[in-house]
Amino acid sequence: MPRMFDKPDTTRDAPPDSSPDPHHPVMMLTADPLTLPGLRHGFFTRNGGVSEGLYGSLNIGLGSKDNPDRVIENRGRVADTLGVPRENLVTPWQYHSGVALAVERPWAADDRPEADAVVTATPGLALGISTADCTPVLFADPQARVIGATHAGWRGAIGGVLEATLDAMERLGAKRSRIIAVIGPTISQVNYEVGPDFEQQFLDADPGNARWFTVPEGRQKAHFDLPGYAAHRLEAAGTGTVADLQRCTYGEEDLFFSFRRTTHREEPDYGRLISAIALD
Repeated sequence: MPRMFDKPDTTRDAPPDSSPDPHHPVMMLTADPLTLPGLRHGFFTRNGGVSEGLYGSLNIGLGSKDNPDRVIENRGRVADTLGVPRENLVTPWQYHSGVALAVERPWAADDRPEADAVVTATPGLALGISTADCTPVLFADPQARVIGATHAGWRGAIGGVLEATLDAMERLGAKRSRIIAVIGPTISQVNYEVGPDFEQQFLDADPGNARWFTVPEGRQKAHFDLPGYAAHRLEAAGTGTVADLQRCTYGEEDLFFSFRRTTHREEPDYGRLISAIALD
């Protein structure tokens, strides 16, 4: 079960003809393990959209207080970049659960099912997950042509959402030893300070989880390694390849939205990022 780390210079502009505004193209990250024939994917940054102010500029959050028309246009630009019809970009109503849902057809934006992971074997359907510090994970079994996208915050990760995604993919014909899982931009340990009650929940679940907490020099509270923990869960579940882009949403403000950064600044709201994958 090899674990891989993509180089940090994976930020790429979408092809000029895929963006409605060639002067401000949609910007995304891609991962080498998922750059394969028959697959399209992107860990989209905050750049290349039409939103303004706190939401500048590619805010795809249907639950944000941004202008809904701008959010819809931003989501459309993501679909355009992935080469699918705009109505074929689907994102669930996320609630920090362990639920993984199989998808066969698109749904209306106001009729989203509740889940924190989606999987499909349907070509031309783009699966998207919204994040703003939580861990996005994109999955693919290229041989079986089954894909998945997961929102793994700490609640979802400890609650089994990653394993549920693998199970759901296998029900569609995937084999976990062939599955590629890539961890996208998420809050890094250096920026993720947590309280003792938080840490205790993980220790109660498994004393071995102590390895994911450290108290930096000069600090009072522990810091949690969310992407490391997610990678561990994936590896322990038998995932064939686990890769990590090693990009921090909190620390890289020019590229990413961050709920925690917004909270620290006492701002009224925040934008949401999207990570998405599709089968040709």
